Parts: sequence; structure tokens; C-alpha cells
Amino acid sequence: MRIVIALGGNALLHRGERPDAAVQQANIDRVALAIAALAQDHEVVVTHGNGPQIGLLAMESAADAALSTPYPLDLLGAQTQGMIGSLLARALYDALPGRRVAALVTHTQVRADDPAFGHPEKFIGQVYSAEVARALSRERGWHIARDTTGWRRVVPSPAPERIMETGTVQDLLGLGTLVVCAGGGGVPVVDGERGGLRGVEAVVDKDLTAALLAEDLKADFLLILTDVPHVYADYGGPHQRPVLQATPAELRAGDFPAGSMGPKTEAAARFVERTGGLAAIGALDAAYEIVHGRAGTLVRPEP
Repeated sequence: MRIVIALGGNALLHRGERPDAAVQQANIDRVALAIAALAQDHEVVVTHGNGPQIGLLAMESAADAALSTPYPLDLLGAQTQGMIGSLLARALYDALPGRRVAALVTHTQVRADDPAFGHPEKFIGQVYSAEVARALSRERGWHIARDTTGWRRVVPSPAPERIMETGTVQDLLGLGTLVVCAGGGGVPVVDGERGGLRGVEAVVDKDLTAALLAEDLKADFLLILTDVPHVYADYGGPHQRPVLQATPAELRAGDFPAGSMGPKTEAAARFVERTGGLAAIGALDAAYEIVHGRAGTLVRPEP
């Protein structure tokens, strides 16, 4: 079976943790063990989030006096792919001795006229107090919005149209390679005015990119791993309850928050609708159990 795994940003750096390399390495060692259990018997492609990491790099770039202008988000996204891809590859080599592993910097084509460029809503970086957030907005021209625990920077998140390296991923899978790619949704690019590609100031949603990648690779299963064991109806409310199974229509009727579970449920719904395959959402440590139907929220085709 061919499985595309989408790792949430919290799987790599938990909320409230310092973004030190050693902290991320420890988390990634745990991630590698969960992936290795599946990779023993299946073809596996791994994608990952980069929200905390790209936010940190953006802050450092904006404060660097040696730069006349900060690095754009597309280049910062490429940097996070290299860093996280290297950490994942090394941990996977250790967890799967003798297995081919490749971490690939990946580009995702988006539409230059996507309405998302006029409506920034993708959270990146750390949580700030209202006072600090207002100051950053004034000083750096950032768009700021309220997250569940405070205030964070928001950036445009255009829809993925095409993953440029899909054919390369397909070739690597044919060689028995476990591929890490499409990190942070991929480096966002559009067609250049004189041909070629140019980067844009945005971050593509990694779950929607994972769904598109899984569709193009003809994957059998899309596994979205996060920090909760299930999708929950009425999350945080008096009638909170786990959703154990759902169709795409039932998921969409749940009206999940755009800043957290919404993109995950939409990605799962799209993949199942377009391919007839299966998708699931659940906790990292239960990855093996989720694929075998014993944990998580299973998303299945309409009857």
C-alpha cells in the first residue's frame, strides 16, 4: 500500500517548546519510530509542517541589520525544508537501517491571482501578547490575527495547483526510497512574466498540498497526524465527542476552525472524493493503529 503521511507542525515542535535544534531532534526521533512501523510494510511519502520554523526564520531575517530587506517567505520555506528534511532523513536512516531515504526540496505552483493573496489567514511563528503583536504589526508591516492562545502573524495561503517534483517522487518510490518532500506545503511559485518560475510571499497549506500529492501519486491512503487522537465534534464545547468515521460530506458539515482542524478535514475530504481511497486523522503515536483501523478518525467514500 502507498501511504502519504502529513505531519503537523506540532509533531516537530510542540506548543510552548523552545525552538532549539536539540528539542526538534528529540521530537523527530519519536516521529521516525512512528513512520518506521509503517514503512516496514508499505511505500511511504512524508510531508511536514513548518509554521514555527518559518516564523522563527522570518523574525531573525527581519531583525538582521546586515540585510537591506528580509528574505522572502518562499526562500525561508526552502530553508525549513532543508533543515527539517535533514533531521527527518537522519532519524529515518537510524530507524530503518539499509532503507533508501531522500529529502527533496519541493516547489508548489499556485495561481498568481489567487484571492488568498488579498486575505492573509495562515498562522506562522510564535504566539505573542496583544501589545507585542501590535508593535510588530506597526514596525514590520505584518498582518496579525488572534489564534487560540494569543496573537500570531498571518500570511497568504494560496491553493496548491501543481507540485513540480511529483514525477521525481514517483521515480524515487520506484527505487524503494522513502521520500520526505513538500515540507511546509512546498516552496510557493508562480509562472514568471518571461517564462520560468518565480517565488511568491506566501505559505501553502501543507495538508492541502499533501492531499494533492497523494492524489497525483495514486496513493491508497492519506494519513494526517496531529496532536489529538481524533477529530472532535463541538471541540472544546459542552458536547465534545470524537468522530470515529465520516464521509467527506459529513466532515464538511462539521464546520471545523480554519486555523486548526479545518484544513486537515478538507484535505482528507478532497483526497477521498477525488480518488475513492481512504484518509484518516489522528495522533502521531497511534499512526500504525490508525492505518489498521483501530484508532483515529477514518474518512471513507460516500456509500
